[in-house]
Amino acid sequence: MSTPVHDDDPLSKERSHLAASRSALRTMREDVESLDITDVTANWVNAAVLESQIEQRIKALADLSETPLFFGRLDYLHAPGAEQAEGGEGERPQPEAAYQTLHVGRRHVHDADGDPMVIDWRAPVSQPFYRASKKDPLDISLRRRFGYTGGDLTAYEDEHLSDPAEAAVTSKLLQQEIERPRVGPMRDIVATIQPEQDEIVRAGLSGSVCVQGGPGTGKTAVGLHRVAYLLYAHRERLARTGTLVIGPNKSFLHYIEQVLPALGELTVRQATVDDLVAHVEARGADEAATAVIKGDARMAEVLRRALYSHVTLPTEGVVVVRGSRRWRVAAYEVEEIVRELLARDIRYGAAREALPQRIAHAVLVQMERAGEAPDDRVQNAVARNAAVKALVKTVWPQVDPAKLVLRLLSDADFLAAHAEGVLTEDERKAVLWVKPARSVKSARWSPADAVLIDEAMDLIERTHSLGHVVLDEAQDLSPMQYRAVGRRCTTGSATVLGDLAQGTTPWATRSWEEALGHLGKGEAVIEELTAGFRVPTDVIAYASRLLPDIAPGLTPVASIRENPGFFDIRETAEGAADVVSACRELLEREGSVGLIAADARVPALAEALGAAGIGFIGPGEETTHATRLTLVPASLAKGLEYDYVVLDEPQAVVDGEPDERTGLRRLYVALTRAVSGLIVTHGASLPPQLTP
Repeated sequence: MSTPVHDDDPLSKERSHLAASRSALRTMREDVESLDITDVTANWVNAAVLESQIEQRIKALADLSETPLFFGRLDYLHAPGAEQAEGGEGERPQPEAAYQTLHVGRRHVHDADGDPMVIDWRAPVSQPFYRASKKDPLDISLRRRFGYTGGDLTAYEDEHLSDPAEAAVTSKLLQQEIERPRVGPMRDIVATIQPEQDEIVRAGLSGSVCVQGGPGTGKTAVGLHRVAYLLYAHRERLARTGTLVIGPNKSFLHYIEQVLPALGELTVRQATVDDLVAHVEARGADEAATAVIKGDARMAEVLRRALYSHVTLPTEGVVVVRGSRRWRVAAYEVEEIVRELLARDIRYGAAREALPQRIAHAVLVQMERAGEAPDDRVQNAVARNAAVKALVKTVWPQVDPAKLVLRLLSDADFLAAHAEGVLTEDERKAVLWVKPARSVKSARWSPADAVLIDEAMDLIERTHSLGHVVLDEAQDLSPMQYRAVGRRCTTGSATVLGDLAQGTTPWATRSWEEALGHLGKGEAVIEELTAGFRVPTDVIAYASRLLPDIAPGLTPVASIRENPGFFDIRETAEGAADVVSACRELLEREGSVGLIAADARVPALAEALGAAGIGFIGPGEETTHATRLTLVPASLAKGLEYDYVVLDEPQAVVDGEPDERTGLRRLYVALTRAVSGLIVTHGASLPPQLTP
């Protein structure tokens, strides 16, 4: 492998191609902007839809000046066949199929004649950029990687895969890109995707995937790039069914929100689990033990029993008067209909809607026997008959899901009747409100209560299912939360991302097999990422001392970075002043800095930073070159990354949680947020697990 940057000719040619590609992209955008749809739309609805599509297309064709338009080049030994260039769902072959030299980038760019100048990284012909090797070159003679400063091409690096005389070595440009300091939100990893990551990214839409990955293994970026790939390969299907990315909190979603737009994907919704179940305003909070019980999958059975307890068998029949005739459906006939609907185990609301139609059908049978010839209009009229509606209201009444949960949490006898054999007496006492609420609006609902209401709603009416859902930081979900996510992809697939060692809730996931069962995706393939690309060797080795206590049996992350990173443990004599000094020291380096501390210590540290004249922001706010320090409560650190981290008082992070195991897991998360360096400051003793 070589980096002949001293030879200006190849680099000049690549720069010229970059400039021409940017010009072609501008032309593509201008062509869309100049479209006149006046004479091609039949009505205002079609016009509005087309205008929206054009607007989205214009946004997708934006040229991000700081983002390289292409990051690699492939020279094929033979021109790829059309079958290699085909997209998903029977898309026509891509025009790239006829070319031997292809530039790989974030999106497809073509010239005025339709000839490709950059191919999309998701196209099948680009796959060898990620998977070709000296052992298996995949018909590639040369793989070229490009180095950039901002949006300017500054270097290139060639790998002659078909040359047996050239030894395989680690790409310097690849290492530099992985380790490059960052300011601002998470960026894409499209230029650095590794073979094991690419395999997950390109997995088919029909199957679900669970990715167990330790800190720095790129699982979040893999999940986001998988969405981008699926939208490329199955765009028409996912345009109909929709996609969703679920993150643990708003700060995390803000951190990742620019990754998909940078890849040209603008239509993916992002939400938290709390957003999904926000049928009531969650203003309250549960004790940990109560939240664990409310989040237990057994609550689904309690809710089902409570809901169907409203169905009663009829004691009287129904008489339908039509004109001069009276038609009677006996009580035993109605009972048979009710029992049959209960046996079918269909949703409560669907069965309630079916009941009057079934009664009406019984009336129509009698009419036909009497020589009449009723049609569907007659059946619908009978189903709407006042006597039938009154019977249905009595036998199968409407139930409001929030009122159902309100009664379960307020009425001890009602809860006991439907939790018999499911919850113990102590568990029932734990979930009952000490002071029952008077109404749905006045109740101080907790996040766990909102999930119960969502479950009740699905028992009544089916939840809309999406084509694909990405669930990140999944290890912190309760079984009931998994069920809430799972019903949003019952007819679609899911990508589940997480790390069992980073579970910091009292109900944290114990095994992926169990979690996938609650999600309704027990058939999902479980993949494990163990190669660490982002966390320095010394940092991950230090944090891994906690694994025997927090996740015994889990494979430690092995950092593949050549740079061991900056790592220091400092005992502080001046308290907050020493912490501020460490922050000031790291701010002299290039990149972002995170000060992570136990939640209770954040106000004092904020005051100390302010007194020292050091500007800072909170998690979820975007760093800038002027303000690169983020003050992060340990409870919000999950999923975030900073070039450098100061971790204040590890023992305080542990003590801030309800139990030691959860505290050590929170500490593991905090220790592994650094990309280039970590300073641990402590006045108190370190947790024994971290001492030699």
